[in-house]
Amino acid sequence: MERIICLVIGYIFGLFQTGYIVGKLHHIDIRQQGSGNAGSTNAVRVMGWKAGLCTFAGDVLKCVLAICLTRYIYRDTAYAPMLAMYAGVGATLGHNFPFYLKFKGGKGIAVLAGLVVATHPVLVPIPLACFLIASILTRYVSLGSLLAATTFFMEIILYGEMGGLGMSLNYRIETYVLACVIMVLAWFRHKENIKRLIAGTENRFGSKK
Repeated sequence: MERIICLVIGYIFGLFQTGYIVGKLHHIDIRQQGSGNAGSTNAVRVMGWKAGLCTFAGDVLKCVLAICLTRYIYRDTAYAPMLAMYAGVGATLGHNFPFYLKFKGGKGIAVLAGLVVATHPVLVPIPLACFLIASILTRYVSLGSLLAATTFFMEIILYGEMGGLGMSLNYRIETYVLACVIMVLAWFRHKENIKRLIAGTENRFGSKK
């Protein structure tokens, strides 16, 4: 029951579609502009850096708040890091598949950033470096996003096995599975980007579509 509650908490917070709301303030539906994605990258392309940063900050914050609430509710639980990950998965699902927008949301990378910051900030530098290096050198934000999600999955396994999670083996394994789910969701939501990357037709950041 605790796991379900954490998923629901995360999903409810994830439903706050920052990009969609910022778009409406600009009198547009962000899902009908640019790439059609409600995330911060498309917000930058369509509405500029200020709107993009607001979108990114809002998407990060909603995951942070969901995890903080979960940690507060289950603050005396020995497997709180695992429950926080459930909240992160829920926030990702709410962000990616909001029911009231016909399940058409973002791709979950900003939410992932919020999850890492709120759960294990010590793990931030490597995924962030992978994202920045790949995105800057290639100008493919999608490639940087995929590398960041994959790096986080591998990193949390290493971190957990080094004792960083502070939980017994069964809870650690469950946490790794949840991190894998988040990575798979990121790859799934980027499936069209992956096809274009393979074909060499992916849109580079800063270029006209």
